[in-house]
Amino acid sequence: MPPRHSNSTSPAEPESTDAPPPALRVAVLADSDTRWKWGALTARRLASGDGRAGTPRAEISGLLLRGRATPTPRQLAEVGDVGIATDRVREVTAAEFLHTVRDEGYDLVVLALVGGAVQAMLHGLAALRLPARPVVVTGYVGVVYEKLADGLLLRHGADVVLANSRHDAERFRAVYEGVGADASAVTEAALPFLGGAPYTPEPGRDTVVFAAQPSVPASRADRTYLLRRLVEHARLHPGREVLLKLRSKPGEHTTHIEELPYQRLAERLPGGLPPNFRLVYGHMGEVLDRTDLLVTVSSTAALESLHRRIPTAVLTDLGVRETLGNHHFIGSGLLTSWDHLDGGAHPEPDEHWLSGQGVAADGGYDAAYDTARARVAALLAKDRLPGPAPYYTPATAPGYLPGILARHHLAPDGHPLPGAPATGETGRVRGAVREAVRDAARGAYRHGVQRVAPVIRRMGEL
Repeated sequence: MPPRHSNSTSPAEPESTDAPPPALRVAVLADSDTRWKWGALTARRLASGDGRAGTPRAEISGLLLRGRATPTPRQLAEVGDVGIATDRVREVTAAEFLHTVRDEGYDLVVLALVGGAVQAMLHGLAALRLPARPVVVTGYVGVVYEKLADGLLLRHGADVVLANSRHDAERFRAVYEGVGADASAVTEAALPFLGGAPYTPEPGRDTVVFAAQPSVPASRADRTYLLRRLVEHARLHPGREVLLKLRSKPGEHTTHIEELPYQRLAERLPGGLPPNFRLVYGHMGEVLDRTDLLVTVSSTAALESLHRRIPTAVLTDLGVRETLGNHHFIGSGLLTSWDHLDGGAHPEPDEHWLSGQGVAADGGYDAAYDTARARVAALLAKDRLPGPAPYYTPATAPGYLPGILARHHLAPDGHPLPGAPATGETGRVRGAVREAVRDAARGAYRHGVQRVAPVIRRMGEL
């Protein structure tokens, strides 16, 4: 997988066959903690910078797109080892990212972003008209259970659109072909963060983990119900350790907005919490190391658990609904309720369903990225790549695209708008002021989401 921006060697000074291949320059742009995890690990798998013979070393730069969900240092640390030190990660605006790509000469760019941001960066990269542009890869951080067409069409234009399973690859191609768009970028792979030791019960250990989600379910009543049933399960089984695995602390944001943190709800729960019930944070892989039953509504943690053959349950207590995302698990054999779990039932996964979901529990995970690596290598070997050609253009979506670009301070032609934050001396001089304003704005936003919005909704229900 040769870098496309390496310095050429003079014919008079032939390159030594003993010299290591030049490093592959990779940039990962992410906008939340989970997308950072997905993007960084995807870059490592695609770049093959793992020391194997014949593969170049990868130099991966971490960039965080400034916004409401930009991860805190604590969140970055809890993501786990992604091969990039947190002190090598910096925040950028859209314009700063585009200037960095123009100036740094990356070979590969991984866009680990929400769909609208991916679309904006694709138009921005096209507007740069680079003589040798990087290969652009994007995808999804987990289960795709909503906005399938919207999210996919916003990602169209990347050189590689990764699908986490055969099931997703088929759906993605059907969407693109259905609107007359080129579907060749869709490439089957797998979630890059699956791993860990296969499940082995330990004598004397009995741990149930509920994987919470920031926005599923959304209502106070539903979230309180799930918390109450989890606490009741702990009381029914005093010899069992019951853990509520939380994604973030109050005030922090993740990929999705959390208006009603479970921590706040737990403080108000009548009767308090039993001694065998705990709230935990940290890297999901480390929590799964001591899990004997993983329970969730529709978290991607279920796929991590299934990959390791840990007993896994997907709840039907609130219904099987698209808004909850648990409809994705129809046919999995995992759907059950707290009543059944309280009685000791453990669902058995359907092997046919598993084979189509990319969890690779059969041991084929090591080869899951072979096709994607081959596609990236073929693109890197080209002398020149044409500019990104997204499905959405000012001609095909004149009432939609300009607003998406404007949110990232880009004009309809993809160029930064006048006054858009950019790198340079002026940006550095104003940096401290901008950071203070940004932090204040983010704090106000979080206060509005977690305090004001719920009050307004309750008033509207009167």
